[in-house]
Amino acid sequence: MSALPNPLLLAAVDLGSNSFRLEIGRVEGTQILRQTYWKEPVRLAAGLDEQNRLTRRAIEAACECLARMNERLRDMPASQVRAVGTQTLRSAVNVDEFLRAGQAALGFPIEVISGREEARLVFEGCMHTLPPSPARRLVVDIGGGSTEIIVGRGLTAEDADSFRIGCASMSRRYFRDGVLERSTLRRAIVAAAAQLEEAVGRFSRKNWDEAYGTGGTIEAVSAILRAQEWSDGTITAEGLLRLRHALLAAGETRRLKLAGLKPERLDVIAGGVAVLAAVFDALGIEALQTARGALRLGLLYDLLGRREERDVRDASVERLQTRFGVDRAQAARVAAVARTLYAALAPAAQAESAKCLAWAAALHEVGFAISHEDYHKHGAYLLTHAELPGFSTADQQRLAQLVLGQRGNLKKVAAALEGEDRGAAVFALRLAVIFCHARRDVALPRWELRRTRHGFELALAADWLASHPLTHHLLEEEVEHWERAGQRLALRALP
Repeated sequence: MSALPNPLLLAAVDLGSNSFRLEIGRVEGTQILRQTYWKEPVRLAAGLDEQNRLTRRAIEAACECLARMNERLRDMPASQVRAVGTQTLRSAVNVDEFLRAGQAALGFPIEVISGREEARLVFEGCMHTLPPSPARRLVVDIGGGSTEIIVGRGLTAEDADSFRIGCASMSRRYFRDGVLERSTLRRAIVAAAAQLEEAVGRFSRKNWDEAYGTGGTIEAVSAILRAQEWSDGTITAEGLLRLRHALLAAGETRRLKLAGLKPERLDVIAGGVAVLAAVFDALGIEALQTARGALRLGLLYDLLGRREERDVRDASVERLQTRFGVDRAQAARVAAVARTLYAALAPAAQAESAKCLAWAAALHEVGFAISHEDYHKHGAYLLTHAELPGFSTADQQRLAQLVLGQRGNLKKVAAALEGEDRGAAVFALRLAVIFCHARRDVALPRWELRRTRHGFELALAADWLASHPLTHHLLEEEVEHWERAGQRLALRALP
């Protein structure tokens, strides 16, 4: 009897501001079923000093947790693991220091995602745990350092945003000493409401049919309301008010004796309740149902989509092409040539690197929407700041660097040239733009391309160079660009 094939496992690591979480899911058909879940209250946000730097002690504590996760993940291929950082890592000025240490401990890359990307993933994760519905759904996720608010239909987030208020950050700011006073709680709610002011028009009651909540604060409040028999677990305005009164009656967090309140939530419950109260008031919520899934499950389904060539990043690139009127035929020509050249220079490069080059080629002319002059600079700016679902902030910066480096002075992308694969990608894109300058299909002549100790060597058929004088001239200019950047591009003719 033949053995059953091993199931596909996918893993998501959520480096939250309050807790780090690991979830491993087993793929069965189109569904992902939880196989392993592990959570540690790392309190990363508490490790930020007054200059928004993560302390050495905070980084070490985080790395100890990540090393424990590494033991469970170390046999998994990198393509099946995705680790992301959220608000605290978005705001930490020494995030690069953390990433170097954290990635070494975890054994896998760590991406820092934008607030809106976090919100999109939260919505996708939640919707996979709820019954299908044509209704417009509101999802609120209160984390340690930020709150994500999303409205969407089906699996698609139609509007999403992230606000820099969370249970850990608000508790640290208003309830650091553990004292619970009416005036302090009120100030915390008002401060949270001020952050949410711009959300009112987009996420108010008229914009959705059903409301759901997720995240540690939502789960904690729901558990308390159920245990206290103030509701069936649904968070209502009345139940939330009773909880606020219970906090004030205790006077101090250490005196809180609420059924359903876990010890690890004690230090952050007051800040979380303040944020939740502000959300209820601002958006006109009367009742909030709890939902599971959230960020980690969203990451798992995003990973599954990438493996099955349903990569949301492809859709994001296509939407940006449409929005800014990119000449798709020219983009496809440049992408095809760039991929061919890159494969010759970096045959062992990871598939993600090749994808990144293809996306950069697809969007290399997006800056035309602003001006044809310095379009590469405009394009780099757009890619740095555009909302691109599926891409991490590092992904967007890499795309922007490739688009910026497609022409002109190379010193502006000097950092990208230091990495062997990234330098090869810049070179491949620049040559592809040159070969496709006439904006018609290109049949490359006989050619040879290799990496040398000090740069690159490109050889092209002599008769082709003679019959393409403008391309030959542009290639000679390219030789000068690389020389000014401290690298050598040797251009020779094949007999």
